[in-house]
Amino acid sequence: MAGSDNGALGTTFKVVRILQVVSLVAIIGMAAYFISQMVSNNNAPSDVIVGTLSVTCIAVLYCAITYILYIDNILPFLITTGMDSMLLIALVVVAVVVGKPLSYLNCRVIGSSSVSQSTYQLGLELKKSFSKEGSQVRYSNWIGASKVTCYEMKAIWGLSIALCVLFAFSAICSVCLWRRSKAVAPKSVEA
Repeated sequence: MAGSDNGALGTTFKVVRILQVVSLVAIIGMAAYFISQMVSNNNAPSDVIVGTLSVTCIAVLYCAITYILYIDNILPFLITTGMDSMLLIALVVVAVVVGKPLSYLNCRVIGSSSVSQSTYQLGLELKKSFSKEGSQVRYSNWIGASKVTCYEMKAIWGLSIALCVLFAFSAICSVCLWRRSKAVAPKSVEA
């Protein structure tokens, strides 16, 4: 691969970007599948899922562009630090909004015979929501619809948290690379 030789810091930056893209693409796939399911049932998709999909699509595009600019040795590191920080904030919001109701949900008991009355009520509300054509699916109802949905939403939540760590790490790498690029090269002493 072409690009500048920034040592371990540069390699770390590239590896973190690749991990970010892999996590983002996984989230995009799961969120798009959920939206497809909701739309195929003639319901408007949940705002939480649409927001998650929007943030991750923008982030994957950003990661691809900055990776290419880094390889071509024209990446503005200080601007990248600011953008990584902004995406970190957006992903923290995604992780909190997605995870708030999920943290109280036990996926193992969904669909088992030991399901409490509240889960039964949740199923009734979900059926009622799906029976109204064009109604919007409530996120809190959607996540409890099935074990698979619950586990996939928890996967999105976990990947969102991992992305928060990765974007914080790439922002730190970017600022360190910026400082390195601004360091004055030592002057040679002639004899």
